[in-house]
Amino acid sequence: MVKKTKELNLTNPEDFNLWKNFLQQAGIKNFSTAEVDQVDLTIGIFENQKLLATGSLAGNVLKYIAVSADSIGTGSEFNSIVSELIGRLALQGIFHVFVFTKPKYVASFQHLGFKSLAISAYGAVLERGFPDIATYLADIKQPEKPVKKTAAIVMNANPFTLGHKFLVEQAARKNDLVYVFVVATNAGLFNTAERLKLVKQGIQHLKNVKVVSGGSYMVSYATFPAYFLDSSNDLIEYQTTLDALIFKKWIAPYLKITTRYLGSEPLSRTTNIYNETLEKILVPEIKVNIVSRRQLSNGEVISASKVRKMIAENDLSKLSELVPETTLSFIRDNLADLKNRIQKGMKIRGN
Repeated sequence: MVKKTKELNLTNPEDFNLWKNFLQQAGIKNFSTAEVDQVDLTIGIFENQKLLATGSLAGNVLKYIAVSADSIGTGSEFNSIVSELIGRLALQGIFHVFVFTKPKYVASFQHLGFKSLAISAYGAVLERGFPDIATYLADIKQPEKPVKKTAAIVMNANPFTLGHKFLVEQAARKNDLVYVFVVATNAGLFNTAERLKLVKQGIQHLKNVKVVSGGSYMVSYATFPAYFLDSSNDLIEYQTTLDALIFKKWIAPYLKITTRYLGSEPLSRTTNIYNETLEKILVPEIKVNIVSRRQLSNGEVISASKVRKMIAENDLSKLSELVPETTLSFIRDNLADLKNRIQKGMKIRGN
């Protein structure tokens, strides 16, 4: 019988129910609106009207890959669905691909040229193509002379606040070199380029600090989408574990990082789970130093979410208590644009 590859329209109830029921039979259960809305393309391999395999794309991430029980043994449908998705990305000029999968499927993806980045008891993340993690690390400029103590901070800085500045200063005071990795995503109010710029401007007085992009490997949408979505605790912990393992296996050894600095997190459920998981995964090989969040005189912690709320409410009167002058100047100069982004639906809640 002839097999055909067709696109599935997940906004069509008939296609969605067929797709969902098929995936549920394969043991895939997460169909939250936040997750499904990220899907750009879904395809299926059919034999007559029977769905044999399906897979989706969210950016350059393969998702919802599943093959019918009758086809698992041959591997042909699995190979076909993955190859088709990779081909669709290639047509867009995208040659670097990630996949989240269950540990039992790692070998199948490796046979198709994927390299394992991290594997936990519950999941795995792999990549294929170029530029890969080796390229990312090679592009980070390292000191010409060896240093004794190297630390790291990963921050979203949406936007950079006096709280972020305080955390970096604490790390800089106790280490010879500090890498500040800025999360690379345009899912927040301030885009990646803006956040990188504000972090660099905000810590330019610290000569032993290097600010770099987190790329696709640290709390990026590729490796940790739950950070940017309203997700369950289990999903956040699952993805955080993979994120922490990538840092421990690849980032820290290459850059000789021995300490990871975190800000205490009384406000964000997601970040709090992230911090707890980092401690569990990184220690004892990498020390985790949690710094108490900087507070205002009234005891309120400084948070980027409060800054974004003040922008939305057009209330900048007390912004100087929360952000450095460089961030304040940027907000004032770009207030109309920032408010326009909010009006178009850019979220201000979250991390």
